[in-house]
Amino acid sequence: MTTQKKLKALVRARMDKTGESYTVARRQVLNAQPVSDYPLRGGLHPDTAALANVLASRGISDPTTDRPISEGLILGLGGGLGAGYILWEFAEHGGERRVVTTAFRNQWQYPDRWLRKTCDRLGVPVTVSETGGGKRASQQLFEALDAGLPTVAFVSTANLPYWHLPEEEAGWFGYTIALYGRDDDRLLVDDRNQGRLTMSAQETATARGRIPSYKNRLLVPDPAATELTEERLVGSIDLALAEQVEHLSSGSDSFSLPAIRKWARMLTDERNPKGWPRVFADGRGLLRALVSTYESVTDVGMFGGNLRMLFVEFLADAARLTGRDLDAPAHAYRQAATAWEAFSATCLAAPIVKNVVDLDARRRSAVEKGDVGWGEAAAAAAQSNILLQKSDIGLNAGEQAQLFCDMAEALSEVHRAEVAAHAALAGSIG
Repeated sequence: MTTQKKLKALVRARMDKTGESYTVARRQVLNAQPVSDYPLRGGLHPDTAALANVLASRGISDPTTDRPISEGLILGLGGGLGAGYILWEFAEHGGERRVVTTAFRNQWQYPDRWLRKTCDRLGVPVTVSETGGGKRASQQLFEALDAGLPTVAFVSTANLPYWHLPEEEAGWFGYTIALYGRDDDRLLVDDRNQGRLTMSAQETATARGRIPSYKNRLLVPDPAATELTEERLVGSIDLALAEQVEHLSSGSDSFSLPAIRKWARMLTDERNPKGWPRVFADGRGLLRALVSTYESVTDVGMFGGNLRMLFVEFLADAARLTGRDLDAPAHAYRQAATAWEAFSATCLAAPIVKNVVDLDARRRSAVEKGDVGWGEAAAAAAQSNILLQKSDIGLNAGEQAQLFCDMAEALSEVHRAEVAAHAALAGSIG
């Protein structure tokens, strides 16, 4: 990767030679860099990592440190944390596929709006293209990549071949990845991998087009985007902190902190049709629900976990840049992260759950290796998918009821920790 200091030196040298403005010279220098200069930096959460890594490849840096914008700073500038819980029941599979989705990022239900807002706060102009046509979508992507412009693409997770997910899950869930170049018919992918990872052009087109509401959406940072200013960054941090406090002050039990309390109640509610005692009365689908709960709360799965420690990293940057004393909320969010960890541990009461998540952790580690990890990822996924077909997780009715009680108690502790952390943040920013 071209370092920020080296980039500036190259830009100034071109300015001296050509008489171009800084913006024009910087664009030409960046576009002349080979694809091999794209930094594979890994990452935690799909959306924050994709944007952070694409911006890093464009040489956009923290003006106070000259280092690339961190994933934590991206999370914070986008409005910080959120909350949400959904228990999906897929009827086309006899009701046995029950999957828990949890949400931890602000505006999790509107990823396109979140990305636009975050880029605006960074002062980075972006072009967002949408189309219902697959041919036009591929043309837009190839035009960007051939111009040397890394992109953020919206995709169906199960249609990303390197995850080796069951075909029937195609279109269920999605997130964003970065695409940064072409090598014959293979596209170069950044999905938090550390080694070279590729997909065919057809696989990419399928993943982009599988979820109709995504509209083959593609976000391309403007190649003329230049360095951030400290004044802009400080102002945006203040806006983002205020947004999180306001958002998590809401009484919504779908998109704010009451969603956690509602989930805790659903775990033991025997009268509500969505209560776990009724939904899982026959035990069917419980294994997948417990696995998806554990993997959505921790960083074992594909979605980055609860993000609380990533937000703590943002608070450290925010304190450094704004001069605010944010020690109290940072400590409180560490405690919230610990509470989430304790809650996730309750999901492992049945040994088979741990067996599955261990396999899924192996798959994720293999994907991080890139193409060389393909076989390892496929083998782990195959074993995981076989275990997930089991309807009996080895708990009798009394043990299952106790599991739900333990989960509810731990989740109530999470809610208390989250409320305390929110209050600490509100108190710190006034």
